[in-house]
Amino acid sequence: MKVVTFQVPHTRKEAFRIQRDRLPHFYDKLHQHVEMQIMWIEKSEGTLIAGDYVGRFNPGDLYVIGSKQAHVFKNDAPYYELNENLEAVSLSVFFDEIYVGEDFWQLEEMEATRKLVEKAARGLKINGTSQTEVISLLKILPDQLGIEKLITFFKIIKILSETTEYRNLSVGAPFESYTSHEGKRMDDILQFTLKESHRKVYIEEVAKVANLTVEAFCRYFKTRTGKTYTNFLNEVRVSNACRLLIDKDLSIQDICFQSGFNNLSNFNRAFKKVTGKTPSSYLGHL
Repeated sequence: MKVVTFQVPHTRKEAFRIQRDRLPHFYDKLHQHVEMQIMWIEKSEGTLIAGDYVGRFNPGDLYVIGSKQAHVFKNDAPYYELNENLEAVSLSVFFDEIYVGEDFWQLEEMEATRKLVEKAARGLKINGTSQTEVISLLKILPDQLGIEKLITFFKIIKILSETTEYRNLSVGAPFESYTSHEGKRMDDILQFTLKESHRKVYIEEVAKVANLTVEAFCRYFKTRTGKTYTNFLNEVRVSNACRLLIDKDLSIQDICFQSGFNNLSNFNRAFKKVTGKTPSSYLGHL
């Protein structure tokens, strides 16, 4: 497996590609593609990893994934249990300058779009009225034809280019690409972390997964993500804790230990660092 340099199918006659997914769960391997992706989560929830970002995704969320940004939308465990009441549904729009030719995107009128591509390099989560407006346009886009379809697409691009209602996902600068070997290593680390985050994880274990010494692994992970593995692990645990706070009638202490933290003090500190709130205040906002 690579951090798969994913090939989005398209024809030379397309200005953009629309993809509707309705699956038991989303594609769960770390991957990247040259196209920028606008993705509306219609149904399902889980953990999004995009570059050095880790956080929850939920129904109604709207994201812009930058060109070549390594990412994965990993659904929660129940989506892998063939539960007919659960499905992962999304609508994505992919586009890249090669679709209609580089000269077109260099036109003066397309300056805002070029700025959007730069702004989206680290990934964006769109909020507020911009989120509502874009989703309403995405809903009608698949059924349109001809010039109306193109007009709707550029309306979406205009909103995303001009909006200030967004948050950047990844903090660090994106990597242009991963080699096949490095992609497999990063995906192995990711899958191990998502699977084992509920318990105490020793650095020696994950270093072995990466086929590196402990010292080399710590250096490698910090260089690639801009954060320590411990910080990354805590972000995954906090993401799981958010799900438990929403979905289950558990005490905060129970959630602390089920998420993989060994005491409430560490849990509260890590939770506030990631979300800006304590677990109890986060619960109060639900």
